[in-house]
Amino acid sequence: MDFAADAFTQKEQSMNSNRKACIFLAAWVLLVACSCKKAEEQKADHRSGRLKVVASLFPMYDFARLIGGGHATVTLLLPPGMEPHSFEPRPADVAALRSADVFIYTNQYMEPWAEEIIKGVDRGRLLVVHASKGVKFSGRRDSHAGLKRSEQHRNHEPGAGADPHIWLDFVNAQKIVDTIAQAFSEKDPANSHVYMTNAKEYKAHLNELDRKYRDALSGCRKRVFVSGGHDIFGYLAERYGLRYRAAYGLSPDAEPTARDLAELSKMLREEGLNHIFYEELLSPRIAETLAKETGAELLRLHGAHNISREELASGTSFLDLMEQNLENLMQGLQCR
Repeated sequence: MDFAADAFTQKEQSMNSNRKACIFLAAWVLLVACSCKKAEEQKADHRSGRLKVVASLFPMYDFARLIGGGHATVTLLLPPGMEPHSFEPRPADVAALRSADVFIYTNQYMEPWAEEIIKGVDRGRLLVVHASKGVKFSGRRDSHAGLKRSEQHRNHEPGAGADPHIWLDFVNAQKIVDTIAQAFSEKDPANSHVYMTNAKEYKAHLNELDRKYRDALSGCRKRVFVSGGHDIFGYLAERYGLRYRAAYGLSPDAEPTARDLAELSKMLREEGLNHIFYEELLSPRIAETLAKETGAELLRLHGAHNISREELASGTSFLDLMEQNLENLMQGLQCR
């Protein structure tokens, strides 16, 4: 009986060992299979050719996502709702660039922090796109609201007094689209035809938008508009033969003087303007003050630097914002 018990115990131990060995073998096979599957998935992701793109401001983001289509994942670096002039990059922003294929920013005057943020990134992997390449810059006006844009000059390269808001001339915007499409094609030549086709289609939309602005604003009773924001609509005003005055200079941090405000109030009255414009993301305090003094009503004119979280979530596009601007300009310039 003892021998039988011992034999039974030995047999049971042997069976347990075999079961453990089988379980271990099955787990190992499963692990190898999963690893192979993951490796294949990673290879498939790599073969898909989706570019990882980071764009500084909303216009660059919107252009890039439409050019990239299904072949690019585009991220907006500037948090929605933040005014770009006060933006300070965070460590997470540097990390985002380190894992990106392409970084797009406007120019060193619009985003002075961009040059610093890319210093800590491997430039061998990351393609940095200066969207202002080939764009003609407009010279800075005097920051005082009462002076005209007569001092402006045009240069192929920006100077210290360059107006960085280049996307508000739709011809410039088309050049930016070309620059982005060429960069995507350089980084991902296999899908170059997609990027170039998407760019061509989007430029057609911008060209149509330019035509609509020209036609709609050509017969307005007023040829001047006033903004209680900073000096960002010079390109737009110049392209359509308008005069334009702003309370601030190119930087929204500068405060208008009492003389500036008095001149703007005088201009609103003398020109018979019923509306004063304010811009997105900045307090409309100055515009509200001028409206109270003159009886003018407020209208928004969107500079498209950035959009709100709600606008981003709803899919608001650059073209949408510019269509809204045209409607408000037509009202403010008494085009109807």
